[in-house]
Amino acid sequence: MNLVRSCSFALPLGRSIICGSARSTSSSATLLCGSSSYHITAADNKQLPRRHFSQSSRSNMKFVQFTAGSSEQRLGVLSQDGSKISDISEHFGSDLKALIRSGATLEAIKQKAAQAKQLSAKDVTLLSPVTNPQKILCVGLNYRGHCEEQNKPIPKEPMFFSKYATAIVGPYDGVIAHKITDQIDWEVELAVIIGKEAKHVSRANAMDYVFGYTVAQDISARDWQKTRNGGQFLIGKSMDSFCPLGPAVVHKSLVADPHNLVITCSVNGVQKQKGNTSELVFRIDDIIERVTQSITLLPGDVILTGTPAGVGMHRSPPEFLKVGDVIDSEIESLGKIKNSVVADQ
Repeated sequence: MNLVRSCSFALPLGRSIICGSARSTSSSATLLCGSSSYHITAADNKQLPRRHFSQSSRSNMKFVQFTAGSSEQRLGVLSQDGSKISDISEHFGSDLKALIRSGATLEAIKQKAAQAKQLSAKDVTLLSPVTNPQKILCVGLNYRGHCEEQNKPIPKEPMFFSKYATAIVGPYDGVIAHKITDQIDWEVELAVIIGKEAKHVSRANAMDYVFGYTVAQDISARDWQKTRNGGQFLIGKSMDSFCPLGPAVVHKSLVADPHNLVITCSVNGVQKQKGNTSELVFRIDDIIERVTQSITLLPGDVILTGTPAGVGMHRSPPEFLKVGDVIDSEIESLGKIKNSVVADQ
């Protein structure tokens, strides 16, 4: 099966779904995108990524970035059941960072979303909910189990490193198996999205600077992280496509306790990681306080808070991702992302 990135969602068989155009029967479908067509069988359809959003009876402040019928990025609010997207781009701009910087209240956003044009979630392509952060800050060795699996002591202060924004891809995009590495590993993580400029913030009010949360994969090339590039993390962590995010940024008002969320990662349907954010060595408020004593955090900045035990590098024997593998990353209350490993072109 050959699919293009802009059409990376499941096509229900026996129904017509528009992505350019499509036609289908009960057992197969033909997806038309531009001048190309892609024939999808029932077996293929089972392998395609589907959107995973938990339903909620509470306010629907779950923000997505998407395209619909063109390459133009749009900003939307997801409905409670995940079936509809209210396009709020005309009111707040086409990206989440613009909305955050506008200082709009939740009530104002709700009012505009209620009046906005609604699209079916089936008819859009979801992008990363954050595409242009000024910083992606990461915390290493921040789960006790992850320290223990590599026989390292629990750190007394956080180990910070960074990823480039060009590593970001969407919740259902491919992770590239770059030709220069054969040690690509998975790391599911809770991502924190900063809501306002933060400098010299105290732990007591640090959570006031959080806008929301999303699911992240801190994909890592272990050879480049550990033994090449002088042992510096930057290249091993920042290769193109090494930071899938999504499916939505869930506003902090919908997350009762970000330090009590089940977090899991599976590869090809086999669970590799299962933990809880209660296991964080350094909590979100502590991280923000420490960072902002010397680095200013800006609206839309992303903090990856670390990964639980179960990464491939520390298994016996070590396990690494290969072309065709499918990574499912899920966090309670935030949703699931699904990324396939694709060949380097």
